Amino acid sequence: MNLSFFDQFASPSLLGIPLILLSMLFPALLLPMPNNRWINNRLATLQLWASHLMTKQLMTPMNKKGHKWALILVSLMIMLLLINLLGLLPYTFTPTTQLSMNMALAFPLWLATLLTGLRNQPSASLGHLLPEGTPTPLIPALILIETTSLLIRPLALGVRLTANLTAGHLLIQLISTATITLLPIMPTVSILTALILFLLTILEVAVAMIQAYVFVLLLSLYLQENI
Repeated sequence: MNLSFFDQFASPSLLGIPLILLSMLFPALLLPMPNNRWINNRLATLQLWASHLMTKQLMTPMNKKGHKWALILVSLMIMLLLINLLGLLPYTFTPTTQLSMNMALAFPLWLATLLTGLRNQPSASLGHLLPEGTPTPLIPALILIETTSLLIRPLALGVRLTANLTAGHLLIQLISTATITLLPIMPTVSILTALILFLLTILEVAVAMIQAYVFVLLLSLYLQENI
């Protein structure tokens, strides 16, 4: 029974072929395709409004040099948002519960922000490793600490997203299993458990949206430091 709780995190496969790439690309098929009309329907209008809101939230603190990152950051946020929300549906697979995928998203983008800073303003980027006014005996230790905190950023991004979604999925499965098990034995307790499950599902919808926003927001903050 303990092993079956983690079966939902196993990558689906067909004839030995992993389908994780298909599960990552499927949310894009749900987006309405653009056409020659400015406003096509309510869904397209809602999509345009959401994209504009995300772009405004992410790009407002940045200067003009960071605005060229708007497309990739907003696209990443929409992809993570759709994957996280669709993963809450029954009998679905959530690719963002895989640490390998989250690290594959976090590490290259973090490295791109770091290299952007080293190319455009190397002195300022390296200056973050040593705060101004540091006593001379503490300089080697502070450089090591700041370098470690800098290198651990992509790991923190990937682990945060993985841990929050994995914990939520496990809680939903545990409580739903308890609800079904208690139904023939203690119907009243089962109804209360089902109510808790309903509230937890609402919470997980909020967590799915918040984690997608936090992932991209932290990337935008890293970018803001380097431009």
